[in-house]
Amino acid sequence: MARIIKKKKQDIGLSPDELIFRGEQKTEEILFRVIDFDAQNLTENTTKKVKGLSELQHSDSVTWLNLDGLHNMAVMQEISSVFKFSPLVMAEVLNTDARPRVIEYENCTLISIKMLMLNEKNGKTTVENLSLILTEKLLFSFQEQKGDVFEPVRERIRKQKKRIRTAGTDYLTFALLDIVVDNYLYVLGFLGDKIETLEENLLINPTQNIITEINNYKRELNFLRKNIKPAKEMIFSLAKTDTDFIKENTYIYFKELEDNISQANDATDNYREILSDQLNIYHTTISSKLNDIMRFLTIFSVIFIPLTFIAGIYGTNFEYIPELSYKYSYFIMWGIMLVTAIAMLLFFKNKKWF
Repeated sequence: MARIIKKKKQDIGLSPDELIFRGEQKTEEILFRVIDFDAQNLTENTTKKVKGLSELQHSDSVTWLNLDGLHNMAVMQEISSVFKFSPLVMAEVLNTDARPRVIEYENCTLISIKMLMLNEKNGKTTVENLSLILTEKLLFSFQEQKGDVFEPVRERIRKQKKRIRTAGTDYLTFALLDIVVDNYLYVLGFLGDKIETLEENLLINPTQNIITEINNYKRELNFLRKNIKPAKEMIFSLAKTDTDFIKENTYIYFKELEDNISQANDATDNYREILSDQLNIYHTTISSKLNDIMRFLTIFSVIFIPLTFIAGIYGTNFEYIPELSYKYSYFIMWGIMLVTAIAMLLFFKNKKWF
């Protein structure tokens, strides 16, 4: 499947509010991870059923419901029914190939963004869709598979960090998005180290393998850019959204997100330029080496042209050739040839042709 554009033939013509999972199943079973907290209290548990979660929406505390796995349509329909979310909301959650976006609904705000995960062993980056449904007291996060990328946020809640324990779902939303954007910077930093190391090798020993590496890095960078650039648009849009679910004093944190995502977006552009420069350096270096080789071969050929001419004259098959019977003719011929070669070398060096 292409990494830039994904569209299945069976998805063409479907209604926007039809609850069909349009992604790729990445886990066998679904799992709810529930964290309910306020300034003094914290409860944390896991469940596989929606039943029993409905009472959380009437609580005065903040509740974070994280769902791992999106392929069970019965669960998705139950979430829509229990929490009174429009089918359009759940349809957007199930469309994992959609661009990052912010959509305001009557009883919630939907935020979707791509999470990038790096495999440091092979240097490959994979993408996962993250959807957030923000309400006054509940925050839903939908992941395609179980992961621990948000564990730092959970630890902050467990350790009773004042800001996150006393703030609402809007600040919790910022904390999750901040993790995603920080991961962008980490992935780009990892790739950037590889690109800068490649530049050092390029100047020392430019080989054909470097072209393959440059093309691989360009392909990977284009993949990252395809996900980071729309995320930047989404975050800038979120920072300007006038919604009841984000308090006025929380917008300052989303402004910080704008700076971080802009840094990530600028990094993709900078590394693309570096790779293009490296490609130019490679071709320039190879051309320079080829010119040196051609200069040497040309000088070598030019020197031997008169020597071949001299040897050709005395190698003809005529019976009578001047000096043919002279005792020292052979040595005189060699002397003339050596003097001619040395004179030409001195001439070329004086002209700085080598």
